[in-house]
Amino acid sequence: MRLTRYTDYCLRVLMYVGLKGEELSTIQEVAERYGISRNHLMKVVHQLNKLGYVETVRGKGGGFRLRQAPEDVNLGVLVRSTEEDLMLVECFQAGNDCRIDASCRLKGILGEALAAFLGVLDNYTLQDLLSPRAELARILLFVPPGAKTLPPA
Repeated sequence: MRLTRYTDYCLRVLMYVGLKGEELSTIQEVAERYGISRNHLMKVVHQLNKLGYVETVRGKGGGFRLRQAPEDVNLGVLVRSTEEDLMLVECFQAGNDCRIDASCRLKGILGEALAAFLGVLDNYTLQDLLSPRAELARILLFVPPGAKTLPPA
């Protein structure tokens, strides 16, 4: 199983805004911190807003921030909502052309594996990704080691 770059970017954006707490983030700063395309991030943030994960503030001084507490952002739910296609093989699709579909166990085994993969993600939240908080803040937000002020959890 491989997640798309889109879902990867969704997770990274949420980690970044999760670290910043109530402080607004901009697409430009996230793009710079991760070294990824502004254009991709614009689509990602738009979708995260539509899905209710972030709220956006328009205008001068605008940006976006996490809409809910990090412990309320379930990773399994997020992956299911951002991945376009979790069909691992052709036989997962209705009306497929596989000649051995009726007697093949591959579909069931891969279905079980996919369920296990998503089940593990269901056990974690964004809060789990934000640890160790000080180290992530140092890397992503350029907070010096031992700094007294970190964004609020």
